[in-house]
Amino acid sequence: MDRFFRSRARPFRLGAFFAFALLAPLLLAPFRPAHAMEIKVITSPGGIKAWLVEAHENPLLAMRFSFEGGNSQDPEGKEGVANFLTAMLDEGAGDLTSSVFQEEMDTIAMRLRFEDSRDAFYGSFQTLTEYRDQAVNLLKLALTKPRFDEDAVERIRAQIRANLVYSDRDPERVASKEWFATAFSGHSYGRAAHGTDATIAAVTREDLEAYRKRIFARSNLRIVAVGDITEADLGKLLDEVFGDLPEKADLFPVPMAEPVTGGTERWIEMDVPQSVAVFGFGAMPRKDPDFLAAFVLNQLIGGGGFASRLMEEVREKRGLAYSVYSYIQPFRHTSVFSGGVATRADAINQSLDLIRGELKHVAENGPTEQEWKNAKDYLIGSYALRFDSNAKIATQLLGLLEDDFGPDYIENRNKMIEALTIDDAKRVAKRLLKADDLIITIVGQPQGAASDSKGG
Repeated sequence: MDRFFRSRARPFRLGAFFAFALLAPLLLAPFRPAHAMEIKVITSPGGIKAWLVEAHENPLLAMRFSFEGGNSQDPEGKEGVANFLTAMLDEGAGDLTSSVFQEEMDTIAMRLRFEDSRDAFYGSFQTLTEYRDQAVNLLKLALTKPRFDEDAVERIRAQIRANLVYSDRDPERVASKEWFATAFSGHSYGRAAHGTDATIAAVTREDLEAYRKRIFARSNLRIVAVGDITEADLGKLLDEVFGDLPEKADLFPVPMAEPVTGGTERWIEMDVPQSVAVFGFGAMPRKDPDFLAAFVLNQLIGGGGFASRLMEEVREKRGLAYSVYSYIQPFRHTSVFSGGVATRADAINQSLDLIRGELKHVAENGPTEQEWKNAKDYLIGSYALRFDSNAKIATQLLGLLEDDFGPDYIENRNKMIEALTIDDAKRVAKRLLKADDLIITIVGQPQGAASDSKGG
């Protein structure tokens, strides 16, 4: 919901094509089952901790890391600086200009990507064993010596501003942005996660470097490595890449937050064929004992596609919408149950009434025994699909590491879901599903509703 994707055109290089052709089959190769993984907790000679899953079947290493902070650490008036930085770290570093840096990555089929969320700044790194030393050097340069050359800064600024214009014309993105602004007014979660045209225009090279220096540190760093590397070699890699970073990050304090209660509905007028609504309310934190039960409940309410209640009531029975969904998302400083629906303007109110009705019904009565069993069976059976490649494993393990779970969570997760009873479902449904607290933002042409026109 808070990811922002950029389109970045690069010249086609024949060498890069052949390098990627070598790498692609390894990226898609199946991995050992989750229950068969040995997750090692290692500490480098320099004191940097990481999780490691050794897999020597293919000559490939995938590493995923994060720095706690994310775009909630953007300075006021410079919203979007974290997202700006994600696009700048491979735009030249050390003595390498942007074009040379990217050509070197392409030549060795190295994959390097950065992303920001509300709570973390992420790096994703993949390399063939043959080129690991060269790839590690490029990664280190990107993290510790980015150039921020003026021409690259201005080119990326123009791309981000163009994407913001596009985003402001996308009703789903507008509805989501306004939902957070309404739910978390006055909190960093309520600000424009990826900035506005004015704030992006105001970001300077110095702002990018200041954010990097504050956030990139060993104290808020989490790392997972999966693939063709030993404990000793990973320890050397960690010290080489991250060892020169400051010990302590300089994070702004971010208070815990709860979405506003009492229910609110906000219309944003936009000339689009369909109205789009985002809805939601507060949920329990990730470490709450009831979180897994809430997760299963969401599966049967709106997370299970055609098997969900919302899809059955809104689409299958009445044909009001092509898609309706829900999910539960914990952040570091809050947690939300949220969802969305898109339909024609004269059907949006009816669709939302049906959604409210289903939430109230499940809150009062709970799910049926069969629904509960089906949702649990699906979540248990599909869990292995999250671990069918090195990159997926690294992503899953990093999420657990960020949430302060131990390696044993993977072994115990399905057992914990299996142990949840229908009584747990009914109890947690009453606690979670507060339909009267629904925060709703609707983008489109209002039909008989008070319009709060904001433009695009």
